[in-house]
Amino acid sequence: MRRIVKDVNSEIVTQNLKYKEGDSTNNGKISQILFGEQKGFCAYTEEYLGRADARDIEHFNPKLKDTDADSNQNWFLVKHKWNSEKSTKWDNFQPILYPTDNDFETRIIYDNGDYRVSDSADLEAANLIKLLKLDDIPLADERKRYIKRKALEIETFGVSNEDFFKILIEDNVNQISYLRAIQEEFNINIWQMLP
Repeated sequence: MRRIVKDVNSEIVTQNLKYKEGDSTNNGKISQILFGEQKGFCAYTEEYLGRADARDIEHFNPKLKDTDADSNQNWFLVKHKWNSEKSTKWDNFQPILYPTDNDFETRIIYDNGDYRVSDSADLEAANLIKLLKLDDIPLADERKRYIKRKALEIETFGVSNEDFFKILIEDNVNQISYLRAIQEEFNINIWQMLP
């Protein structure tokens, strides 16, 4: 997972949109804006949110939902599975690191396909890893296989890392997953390359 940067000029903010339980038209608009701002990727898994994927507007702090304090800063577009698995565990993992924290990527380290805390005493970061299941073994294994497969493809095709991922993006962006892993393993700013 990478740090989520929220645009202060987001259409959600400029249009003063509020999440409304049960209002699919309103919430659909918010979902589309979040999809664009996240370039189509789940905020937590960093897998592309394809047409067939169930996606949710995640209220990171669920206690803010349906309050005046709930806002764009608390909303992320995520795969439904991750949202549903997190929904009942919030109180068990406090205090917690927010995905928008400026120090996110120094506090949660990418380590050869796994995520870990940089400081074992950092309870907030450890709680976020547990809450969002960033240490989920099947997801980490898939991330490792993806990176290994892409490294082999780059070697086979004999192109630069950047050129390889440009081709994938141009061909079909849903071939891209695990943005932070790509960034760390291939030393490229994949986020800047995405449309």
